[in-house]
Amino acid sequence: MTSHYDVIVVGAGSMGMAAGYYLAKEGTKTLLIDAFDPPHENGSHSGDTRLIRHACGEGFEYVPLAIRAQELWDDLQQKTSETIFRKTGVVTFGPRGSDFVNQAIAGGQKYSLPIDTFDHGEEINKRWPGINAPEGHFGCYEPEAGVLFSGNCIRAFRRLATHSGADLITNTPVEDLEIFENTVTVQTKVGSYTADKLIVSAGAWNRKLLSKLNLELPLQPSRQTIGWFDADESLYQADEFPGFFVDLPTGIYYGFPSVDGTGLKIGRYDAGEELEPEYMNREFGIYPKDEGDIRGFLETFMPQAAGKLNVGKACMFTNTPDENFIIDLHPEHAHVAIAAGFSGHGYKFSSVVGEILSQLATTGITNHDISLFSATRPSLQDHVSKTI
Repeated sequence: MTSHYDVIVVGAGSMGMAAGYYLAKEGTKTLLIDAFDPPHENGSHSGDTRLIRHACGEGFEYVPLAIRAQELWDDLQQKTSETIFRKTGVVTFGPRGSDFVNQAIAGGQKYSLPIDTFDHGEEINKRWPGINAPEGHFGCYEPEAGVLFSGNCIRAFRRLATHSGADLITNTPVEDLEIFENTVTVQTKVGSYTADKLIVSAGAWNRKLLSKLNLELPLQPSRQTIGWFDADESLYQADEFPGFFVDLPTGIYYGFPSVDGTGLKIGRYDAGEELEPEYMNREFGIYPKDEGDIRGFLETFMPQAAGKLNVGKACMFTNTPDENFIIDLHPEHAHVAIAAGFSGHGYKFSSVVGEILSQLATTGITNHDISLFSATRPSLQDHVSKTI
């Protein structure tokens, strides 16, 4: 292994590993460094599945990225025998007037995506008897959306990256970063490495690492929980039931059909406990709401899935104040690219984010519109100035 590279990627999780592959396959001399051994249970990509929605309720700007991400996931599937994506469809619903649901419908229509709409809860319930949506709810269904198998995705990108010539160092935290006019130095316990370009994509550890590059960003990790519950397989198995996203005034919930009999998987998107990643308690059940919140949702909206808790896990989101991503070049050092703050809805985009990062690192520009994700946007800078 050499000590100087074209690009070093710090944080080889979902976005970083994808970037490593897209760099290496173009002949870029690439080093990936991760504090753990991806895929692993210590970051924001833990767990076996993630939803991919194309009609994004988060905003119109996300829809083209979701479409491109799906193309890249489909391409990845052609390069591996592991299952990358399963088309289950995704239903999104909530009380009439929900901004998120309205945005998802509008985004689907703007980009001519295949989408079914429901004006009343009883229409949703008739389509899927496992759902008990009240009459005042409305929603939409994306038949082409579905489930990504996140561990398989990272393993496939890892295998392709290393086979394409990338070097990978695992179980090695980065201790320091130094930035110079045309190079960067990355210091670890096993040695020091230099590169022409740097990508920082370290999830919940981004805030601490970026501060070493004199960049303060309002990134707040939080502890989130998910659970797998015994469910009526005739109603909730993946061949019959879709993934779901439910926007309620009292909370935001998302979940997955029972894949291969593992039970219905559900998590809450909001209301996580703020933390520092190195001090996170990963024991599920230390708070009553770990199970209570998600079970309460199931008992109301999907009662035949509110069976015995099979497995519970804790994971991390890293949030920005406006819940939009940060994908940009360092504002003072154009040879440093940043991917941060994916706020609980980023995994489905990790393929395209990897593509964007590889483009930024090699050419300084990307053919994707990432203006929404600027590291210097006012909503971030105002927050930083108030907290310093």
